[in-house]
Amino acid sequence: MIAANLPAGTGLHIPLPSGHSIDIINTHGSQVVDFWAFVKADPTEHLSMPHCRSCLEKLHFTKGDVLYSSKRKRILEITEDTSPGVHDSLLSACDDERYRLLGVKGWHANCAHNLEKALEEANIRIASLPAPWNIFENVATEGGWLEIKPPLSKKGDYVRLRALDDLVLVLSACPMDVVPTNGTDCKPQDIQYRLTQSPGSSP
Repeated sequence: MIAANLPAGTGLHIPLPSGHSIDIINTHGSQVVDFWAFVKADPTEHLSMPHCRSCLEKLHFTKGDVLYSSKRKRILEITEDTSPGVHDSLLSACDDERYRLLGVKGWHANCAHNLEKALEEANIRIASLPAPWNIFENVATEGGWLEIKPPLSKKGDYVRLRALDDLVLVLSACPMDVVPTNGTDCKPQDIQYRLTQSPGSSP
């Protein structure tokens, strides 16, 4: 088992072989993690929120659900979810323009930049950035409107994902500090992750 910390506002890439799992842990209870997955053999195939929503016919994915790629291939399975199971599949990653529209002057750390940097470090080149799965993010959908609310997760809650193909993951501990994406105090915090090898999988 490999356990590590991801500092607030930063991102990284993680290889995850088929049959292996990752636990994404909400260390402090209110931190959102923007999450992407790319098929190692062909990174143009990636975890796709539109395809997940279409195949699963739901907005929130939780324990027992299988997540789909942009080619409708099953690439991840949610094997554990100790949170209430509210994870956003609708919103795009925060980026420079998002913060500008929120009134921020100058550059601000953002998940789109974290993704680009992580892909560069992983030597992965793609034409456009896919939308993330926003783990632990609480977005209410009422009357056709969307409202970002504080996460419902608690300290120590985690989501466990098992790879169904050789993947490269990207995690971003979202740096949003303007709206309550990361809690009522709008304070980004670090998260933890654990990598495990499932019984019977190849080393």
